[in-house]
Amino acid sequence: MPLEIVLITGMSGSGKSVALHAMEDAGYYCVDNLPPELLPAFVALEHKHHGNRVAIAMDVRSATSLPQVPQELERLRSQGVIIQSIFLDATTETLVRRFSETRRRHPLSHDDIPDGRRALIQVIELERELLADLREQAHVIDTSTIRASQLQSYVKDLMPAAPGQLTLVFQSFAFKRGIPVDADYVFDVRMLPNPHYEPALRDLTGLDAPVAEFLRQQPEVTLMGQHIEQFLSHWLEMLDRNHRSYVTVAIGCTG
Repeated sequence: MPLEIVLITGMSGSGKSVALHAMEDAGYYCVDNLPPELLPAFVALEHKHHGNRVAIAMDVRSATSLPQVPQELERLRSQGVIIQSIFLDATTETLVRRFSETRRRHPLSHDDIPDGRRALIQVIELERELLADLREQAHVIDTSTIRASQLQSYVKDLMPAAPGQLTLVFQSFAFKRGIPVDADYVFDVRMLPNPHYEPALRDLTGLDAPVAEFLRQQPEVTLMGQHIEQFLSHWLEMLDRNHRSYVTVAIGCTG
């Protein structure tokens, strides 16, 4: 059975620990903050002990060694290792708020850098620059507006599928809060009948059966669903041929 590695990277304060715990709950052997220099030796050790599912978290504390990671991942893929990269991100404003709430210090802060909001923003932007290459080659999850429990569910949905399988991830969002940065396709459904304007449904959500039943009764909703299905069915085969492991489809309403 081939070795599967999920590499979790991202901004400090974006939820890497939460994501790693989700992988551990799913049965992955997890390693936090593995120095990139040790990745080849670690993989060799897993092969020796017949490990097959591993999740590894790396962060900016290994900044000097991070540039070599993409090349090493390609080398491992050429040896038959299945690798998925997940990059957790959030807006600078969100990260500043999280550090302020937890009163934790950013990993790039030094004793000679004064504390304060301006200094924190500076080190966050520096971290973005250092991690840019890893972000470019990973599936990005924006955690700015989601809870820890939602992030755990989302990460589990992105676990590697069997070889040759393409995983579709659907998510809903509100346009007033912005389009998810990890979306591959975005569909605007604000023109469809809105259950919010039905007095009996206003206080419910899309997870409630009455809302689902209301939408099922709308011809426009059915037609939109058919068109989205036709579009995806037409293009997913080509995405699969380009070795995409998963595709995120975001469906937006007013919110």
